[in-house]
Amino acid sequence: MTENEFVSICRKYVADYYGIKDYSTNDIYVVWLVKVLQNNKALLSTNNPDGMYFECTYDGNKNKLYFDAYKHQKNIEFNLNN
Repeated sequence: MTENEFVSICRKYVADYYGIKDYSTNDIYVVWLVKVLQNNKALLSTNNPDGMYFECTYDGNKNKLYFDAYKHQKNIEFNLNN
């Protein structure tokens, strides 16, 4: 599976999660992407202010895609200069 094919599939699943039929790369964007051997993983997000982000993992050995949806819970700052 090529990188473009994988990202396209991931965007489709994010769009399905929201029930969106028409979307662009500006609506659903890739935050991080990696391919190792036959496996792929991507983190995606949207312009929606709901704090959701999505993880897609493709297992090339099993030809399976795993889709995870997460909600941002909190952001804590730590000062490391002390």
